[in-house]
Amino acid sequence: MGEERQLGLFGDLSQQGSWDDDVITVVREHEREHVGRSVVPPAPWDRVPDRKDLADLAAVAQAVERCRACRLGETRTRSVPGEGNPDADLMFIGEGPGVEEDLQGRPFVGAAGRLLDKIIAAMGMSRDQVFIGNIVKCRPPYNRVPESAEIEACLPFLARQIRLIRPRIIVLLGATALRALVDPGASITRARGQWIRVANTMIMPTFHPAALLRDPAKKRPLWEDMQQVLEQLKDPLRRGEE
Repeated sequence: MGEERQLGLFGDLSQQGSWDDDVITVVREHEREHVGRSVVPPAPWDRVPDRKDLADLAAVAQAVERCRACRLGETRTRSVPGEGNPDADLMFIGEGPGVEEDLQGRPFVGAAGRLLDKIIAAMGMSRDQVFIGNIVKCRPPYNRVPESAEIEACLPFLARQIRLIRPRIIVLLGATALRALVDPGASITRARGQWIRVANTMIMPTFHPAALLRDPAKKRPLWEDMQQVLEQLKDPLRRGEE
C-alpha cells in the first residue's frame, strides 16, 4: 500500500516535534547498533508482582472479571481485559475503557477505537494480528483519568499479559500509559516518536487516538511514529537479539 493511500485512511496530517531524555534509554536510528545490553534498563513491568497463577490470557481475563481490588470494579458495567493475538509482535496500550468499551467488554471500540483500527490497517495489519489493552481494565466514571491506586491495582494484570505475549514492540497511546509504565513525570508531547528500550522490548510512545479526534494536527506525527514501528518490526537485528 502506498504511503499517500495509507495516510488517507485516517485523514489530513501535519507535523509535530519530539524530544530526548537522559533518564530513560532512548534509541535513535543512527545509534541502534551501538546500544549494548549492559546499558538497557529492566522492563518497568518487572517492578510489578508477577501473577504466575495466571497461566494464560484467558486466566487473566477471568481474574479481571472477578477483580474488586479498587472501586472501579464496583462502578463498571463490564471489565475490559484486552484482546488480540496471544503471540503478537506488536501491542498497543491505552489509558482505560470508555463508554462503549464498558458496555461491550472490548477495548477501543468507540470513536477512538475506530480510528485505531484505521491506523492499524494503514500499517498493513489487522486488529487480530496485534494485542490491544489498557492501563486499567475498568472504566473510570465520567471517563476521568485513572487514579494512582486504580493503576496500581490493575498493573499486575497488564504486566502478566506483557509477560505472556512477549511483544517485540509496545506502543503506548497517550500520557497515562506513558506515565504508568515508564516515567510518572513524562510529557507525551515531548516523548512521542522516541524509542525506549527495556529488556527485550522496544517501546514507542505516541498520541492517543482520542487526541487526534480533538486535534487533527496530531495525525501526521502519530503516523510518523507508526512508520518507525513498521521499520522496527522488519529489522532482522532486533529479531536476532531475542
